[in-house]
Amino acid sequence: MIKVCGMREAENIRQAEALGIDLMGFIFWPKSKRYVSTPPSYLPTKVKRVGVFVDEDIETVKRIAVEYSLDYIQLHGTESPEYACQLREWPLIKAFNIASADDFAQTKDYEGLVKLFLFDTKGKSVGGNGEKFDWDVLVAYNGHTPFLLSGGIGPDDAEKVKNFYHPKCAGIDLNSRFETTPGLKDIKQLKQFIQTL
Repeated sequence: MIKVCGMREAENIRQAEALGIDLMGFIFWPKSKRYVSTPPSYLPTKVKRVGVFVDEDIETVKRIAVEYSLDYIQLHGTESPEYACQLREWPLIKAFNIASADDFAQTKDYEGLVKLFLFDTKGKSVGGNGEKFDWDVLVAYNGHTPFLLSGGIGPDDAEKVKNFYHPKCAGIDLNSRFETTPGLKDIKQLKQFIQTL
């Protein structure tokens, strides 16, 4: 699976959708440089829509999920398993910031509650830092939930991604390293990367 996250501009959304990706992420966290404050004039119809939230009020998440016809809800904050249970009407993606093997312990309470985990890099911001974590630590992940690999994957990483293997790796998440400005993706770079994969 290929997820392109942090989309906001209508024509950019249309162009990215045409690349044959699987998931497209829209960030509904007001502190993000990629925050979607108003609905774009075009939303994808051929790829799954993912709404990204950070410790948001449950009712707000539900309202936005309906308004944008979201296929997935991604929780990118410190949301508890109890919080996740209140949103089980939607398939959930739960993000975790990873720096060492010890960080996988936090995933155990979410087993069976979410469809996918997303492993991102611990950084200054909640996400979109453009930095990789050491993928070698993933050998320590022995959970049952499939995951998306995220964090600083860029145009030069296609071969590294191709050579990476983990039985639970379901796909990758692409964001800041493919941007010309926050929220605007370089379609040529994305296309070349995907073709190489």
